[in-house]
Amino acid sequence: MDLHSLIERTITGLGYELVDLEQSPRGRVLRIFIDHAQKAGGVGIDDCVLVSNQLSRVLAVENFDYDRLEVSSPGLDRPLTKAADFERFAGSEVQLKLRLPMAGRRNFNGVLLGLLDGKVRVQVGADELTFELDNVDKARLVPKFD
Repeated sequence: MDLHSLIERTITGLGYELVDLEQSPRGRVLRIFIDHAQKAGGVGIDDCVLVSNQLSRVLAVENFDYDRLEVSSPGLDRPLTKAADFERFAGSEVQLKLRLPMAGRRNFNGVLLGLLDGKVRVQVGADELTFELDNVDKARLVPKFD
């Protein structure tokens, strides 16, 4: 089993969602970002400790060698990495970066309208734009400070 699948299965088993996994070039540092859709206020320190402890045990059993494991929330500017994220966060302001330019642009900011037939819909000003999900290189929520 590959590392990503192992980590995702472990985190899902604890009731959390794997948002992102970053690995240093030599694989010595693992950064894991978790979320919990039903938890008001997002992921807290106790959640990170729980997941970190469980992952430490699982990685030891699986003989995965690393120096440091970091588990944290995805933050206010949460990345959108899966198709389900584009549905879940519909109505939120997002920042998109495309792999291939559309109309000479790769960066777009607007309100996420969701996903329809594999295309991300975003309200940019007065226009509703659609982007192929495969063409979205990076997508993040824009933090709101009230």
